[in-house]
Amino acid sequence: MNIDILTLFPEMFDVFKYSIIGRAMDKNIISIRTHNIRDYSKNKHKKVDDYPYGGGAGMLMTPEPIVEAIKKVKEINRGKIVYLGPRGRKYCHNLALELSKEENLVFLCGHYEGIDERVYDYIDLEISIGDFVLTGGEMACIPIIDSLARLTPGVLSSSESFMEESFYNGLLEYPQYTRPECFEGKTVPKVLLSGHHENIRKWRKEESLRITKDRRPDLYSKYLNKQNNDEKKQKK
Repeated sequence: MNIDILTLFPEMFDVFKYSIIGRAMDKNIISIRTHNIRDYSKNKHKKVDDYPYGGGAGMLMTPEPIVEAIKKVKEINRGKIVYLGPRGRKYCHNLALELSKEENLVFLCGHYEGIDERVYDYIDLEISIGDFVLTGGEMACIPIIDSLARLTPGVLSSSESFMEESFYNGLLEYPQYTRPECFEGKTVPKVLLSGHHENIRKWRKEESLRITKDRRPDLYSKYLNKQNNDEKKQKK
């Protein structure tokens, strides 16, 4: 299996140089390469983040360096682009088995408050390891790659076992955008440029519900049930 990782902190993946995974790499059973997203920034200070349109806390990763990094890595790895994000498909043993059949994979690690929504045009699969907050996608990427490597023939002995994950519930986040206002023909929704905070709040709530209903109907159903129960309590 050939794995390429797009990250702001390549050194975090030095962990794979050791133990079982390190031995598998030495034997050329698996290949794990890292690429620094900052190397693709056109900013003289190698800046890769900016303030989100519509306001809000934190910074958002800009689209240009990420997309340029993806395009460059695609020259050597034609595998699926996998993003570690909160809207993604729940990671479990079955998904690990599915991905372990891929010969090539590219992992994208987000940071700060996430990525510009337009980067999703280049993503084939989004994965979430649970309904909790991490400091960056690297922390989620490491256990996923580890679990995939363990499923690769020749890495583990027959006596070693695999692990499964579970997680809590939550409503998925609304789309976010940052500069530039127009990227590859796609523009930021006008409501985020309006400066009307109430309209922005309503749009974000509607988008959050829409995305959750579309991608995680189980979470959406639980959300509606909670809302109904809260309304019943208020009427009593």
